[in-house]
Amino acid sequence: MNKEIINIQERMDYYKVQGLTIALMNNGRVDAIENYGVLEAGTNRKVENGTVFSACSISKFVTGMLVMKLKEAGVLDLDEDVNIKLQGWKVQEHQFSSPVTLRHLLSHQSGIVDPEGSFIELDSRFGNPSMIEILEGKTPYCVSPIQVTHEPGSEFHYADAGYCIIQQLIEDVTGASFEQVMKEQIFQPLEMESSTYLVDTSELGNGSFSCGHNKNGEIVTGKYPIYPYPAASGLWTTSSDLAKLVLELLHAVHGNSTLGISVNSVNEMISPQGGKDWTGLGVFLGESGNGLEVSSLGWGVGFQCMMVAKPHIGIGTVIMTNAELGVHQMEGLIGEIYREIM
Repeated sequence: MNKEIINIQERMDYYKVQGLTIALMNNGRVDAIENYGVLEAGTNRKVENGTVFSACSISKFVTGMLVMKLKEAGVLDLDEDVNIKLQGWKVQEHQFSSPVTLRHLLSHQSGIVDPEGSFIELDSRFGNPSMIEILEGKTPYCVSPIQVTHEPGSEFHYADAGYCIIQQLIEDVTGASFEQVMKEQIFQPLEMESSTYLVDTSELGNGSFSCGHNKNGEIVTGKYPIYPYPAASGLWTTSSDLAKLVLELLHAVHGNSTLGISVNSVNEMISPQGGKDWTGLGVFLGESGNGLEVSSLGWGVGFQCMMVAKPHIGIGTVIMTNAELGVHQMEGLIGEIYREIM
């Protein structure tokens, strides 16, 4: 990986980013982890290798990898009507000809559109609802029932709701919580020891969790925004842990998966879905000078991050910040770093 010189601290000051961590991967291994700044404005608590950031929607990439693992085990089928195995909640009957499948949900082509104003961060006044309550539209987090409004497989609509359905499906077929399944199937085999899904701030533990900050570098209300939708946006992790999962993707492409994901399955994950050349299964796709580029972006209250991998040449990066700049990742600090190192 050609890493040119960039004055990162100067650029952090320019963008008012308090803390940053970067994991660099080359030749199928972690080349370096670089940490900058502090995990809480106004303190000297430095970002370190063990500092935990909110991964926001990079959670969807992690969920995608879990689905592929369960597919290999014969527990899930990408092209089966999800209602066959959903138990506590079902996709409502609709007027369209195609059923909703995992492939549709993973690639945001299920025909489901998130209700306006839905999937906000956890608010202690409302409590922590069950996934079924959310899908039924009985909470402030999703004020109307989730339903199919377009022909499944016909259009792209980025949807957190789709990943909530995936979470419910995984819990129904395994009989365990999503968090437990993820721990047993992904985190433990890959030794992602600092990765977790928070339910409330009482779980924050040893002080390694970064606070979120706004575009002015100020700590956001509540310090640690939590999302009660683990599969869609609930992951808290370190850059080194997330790099382990990116490396698993890179290794799987070459037949060296630790999780037992086959070459065929991982290639399906990173192939265009439904005729849309930018979306795979749990990841987004693009082309660069070095061929295929696989990415996942996270953007939530107080945090922005990005994962990028070039699977056919074995390089990748994870960039995590504790700042929400209000602009797309590629238009801020993350984009500047990406252009220097990738």
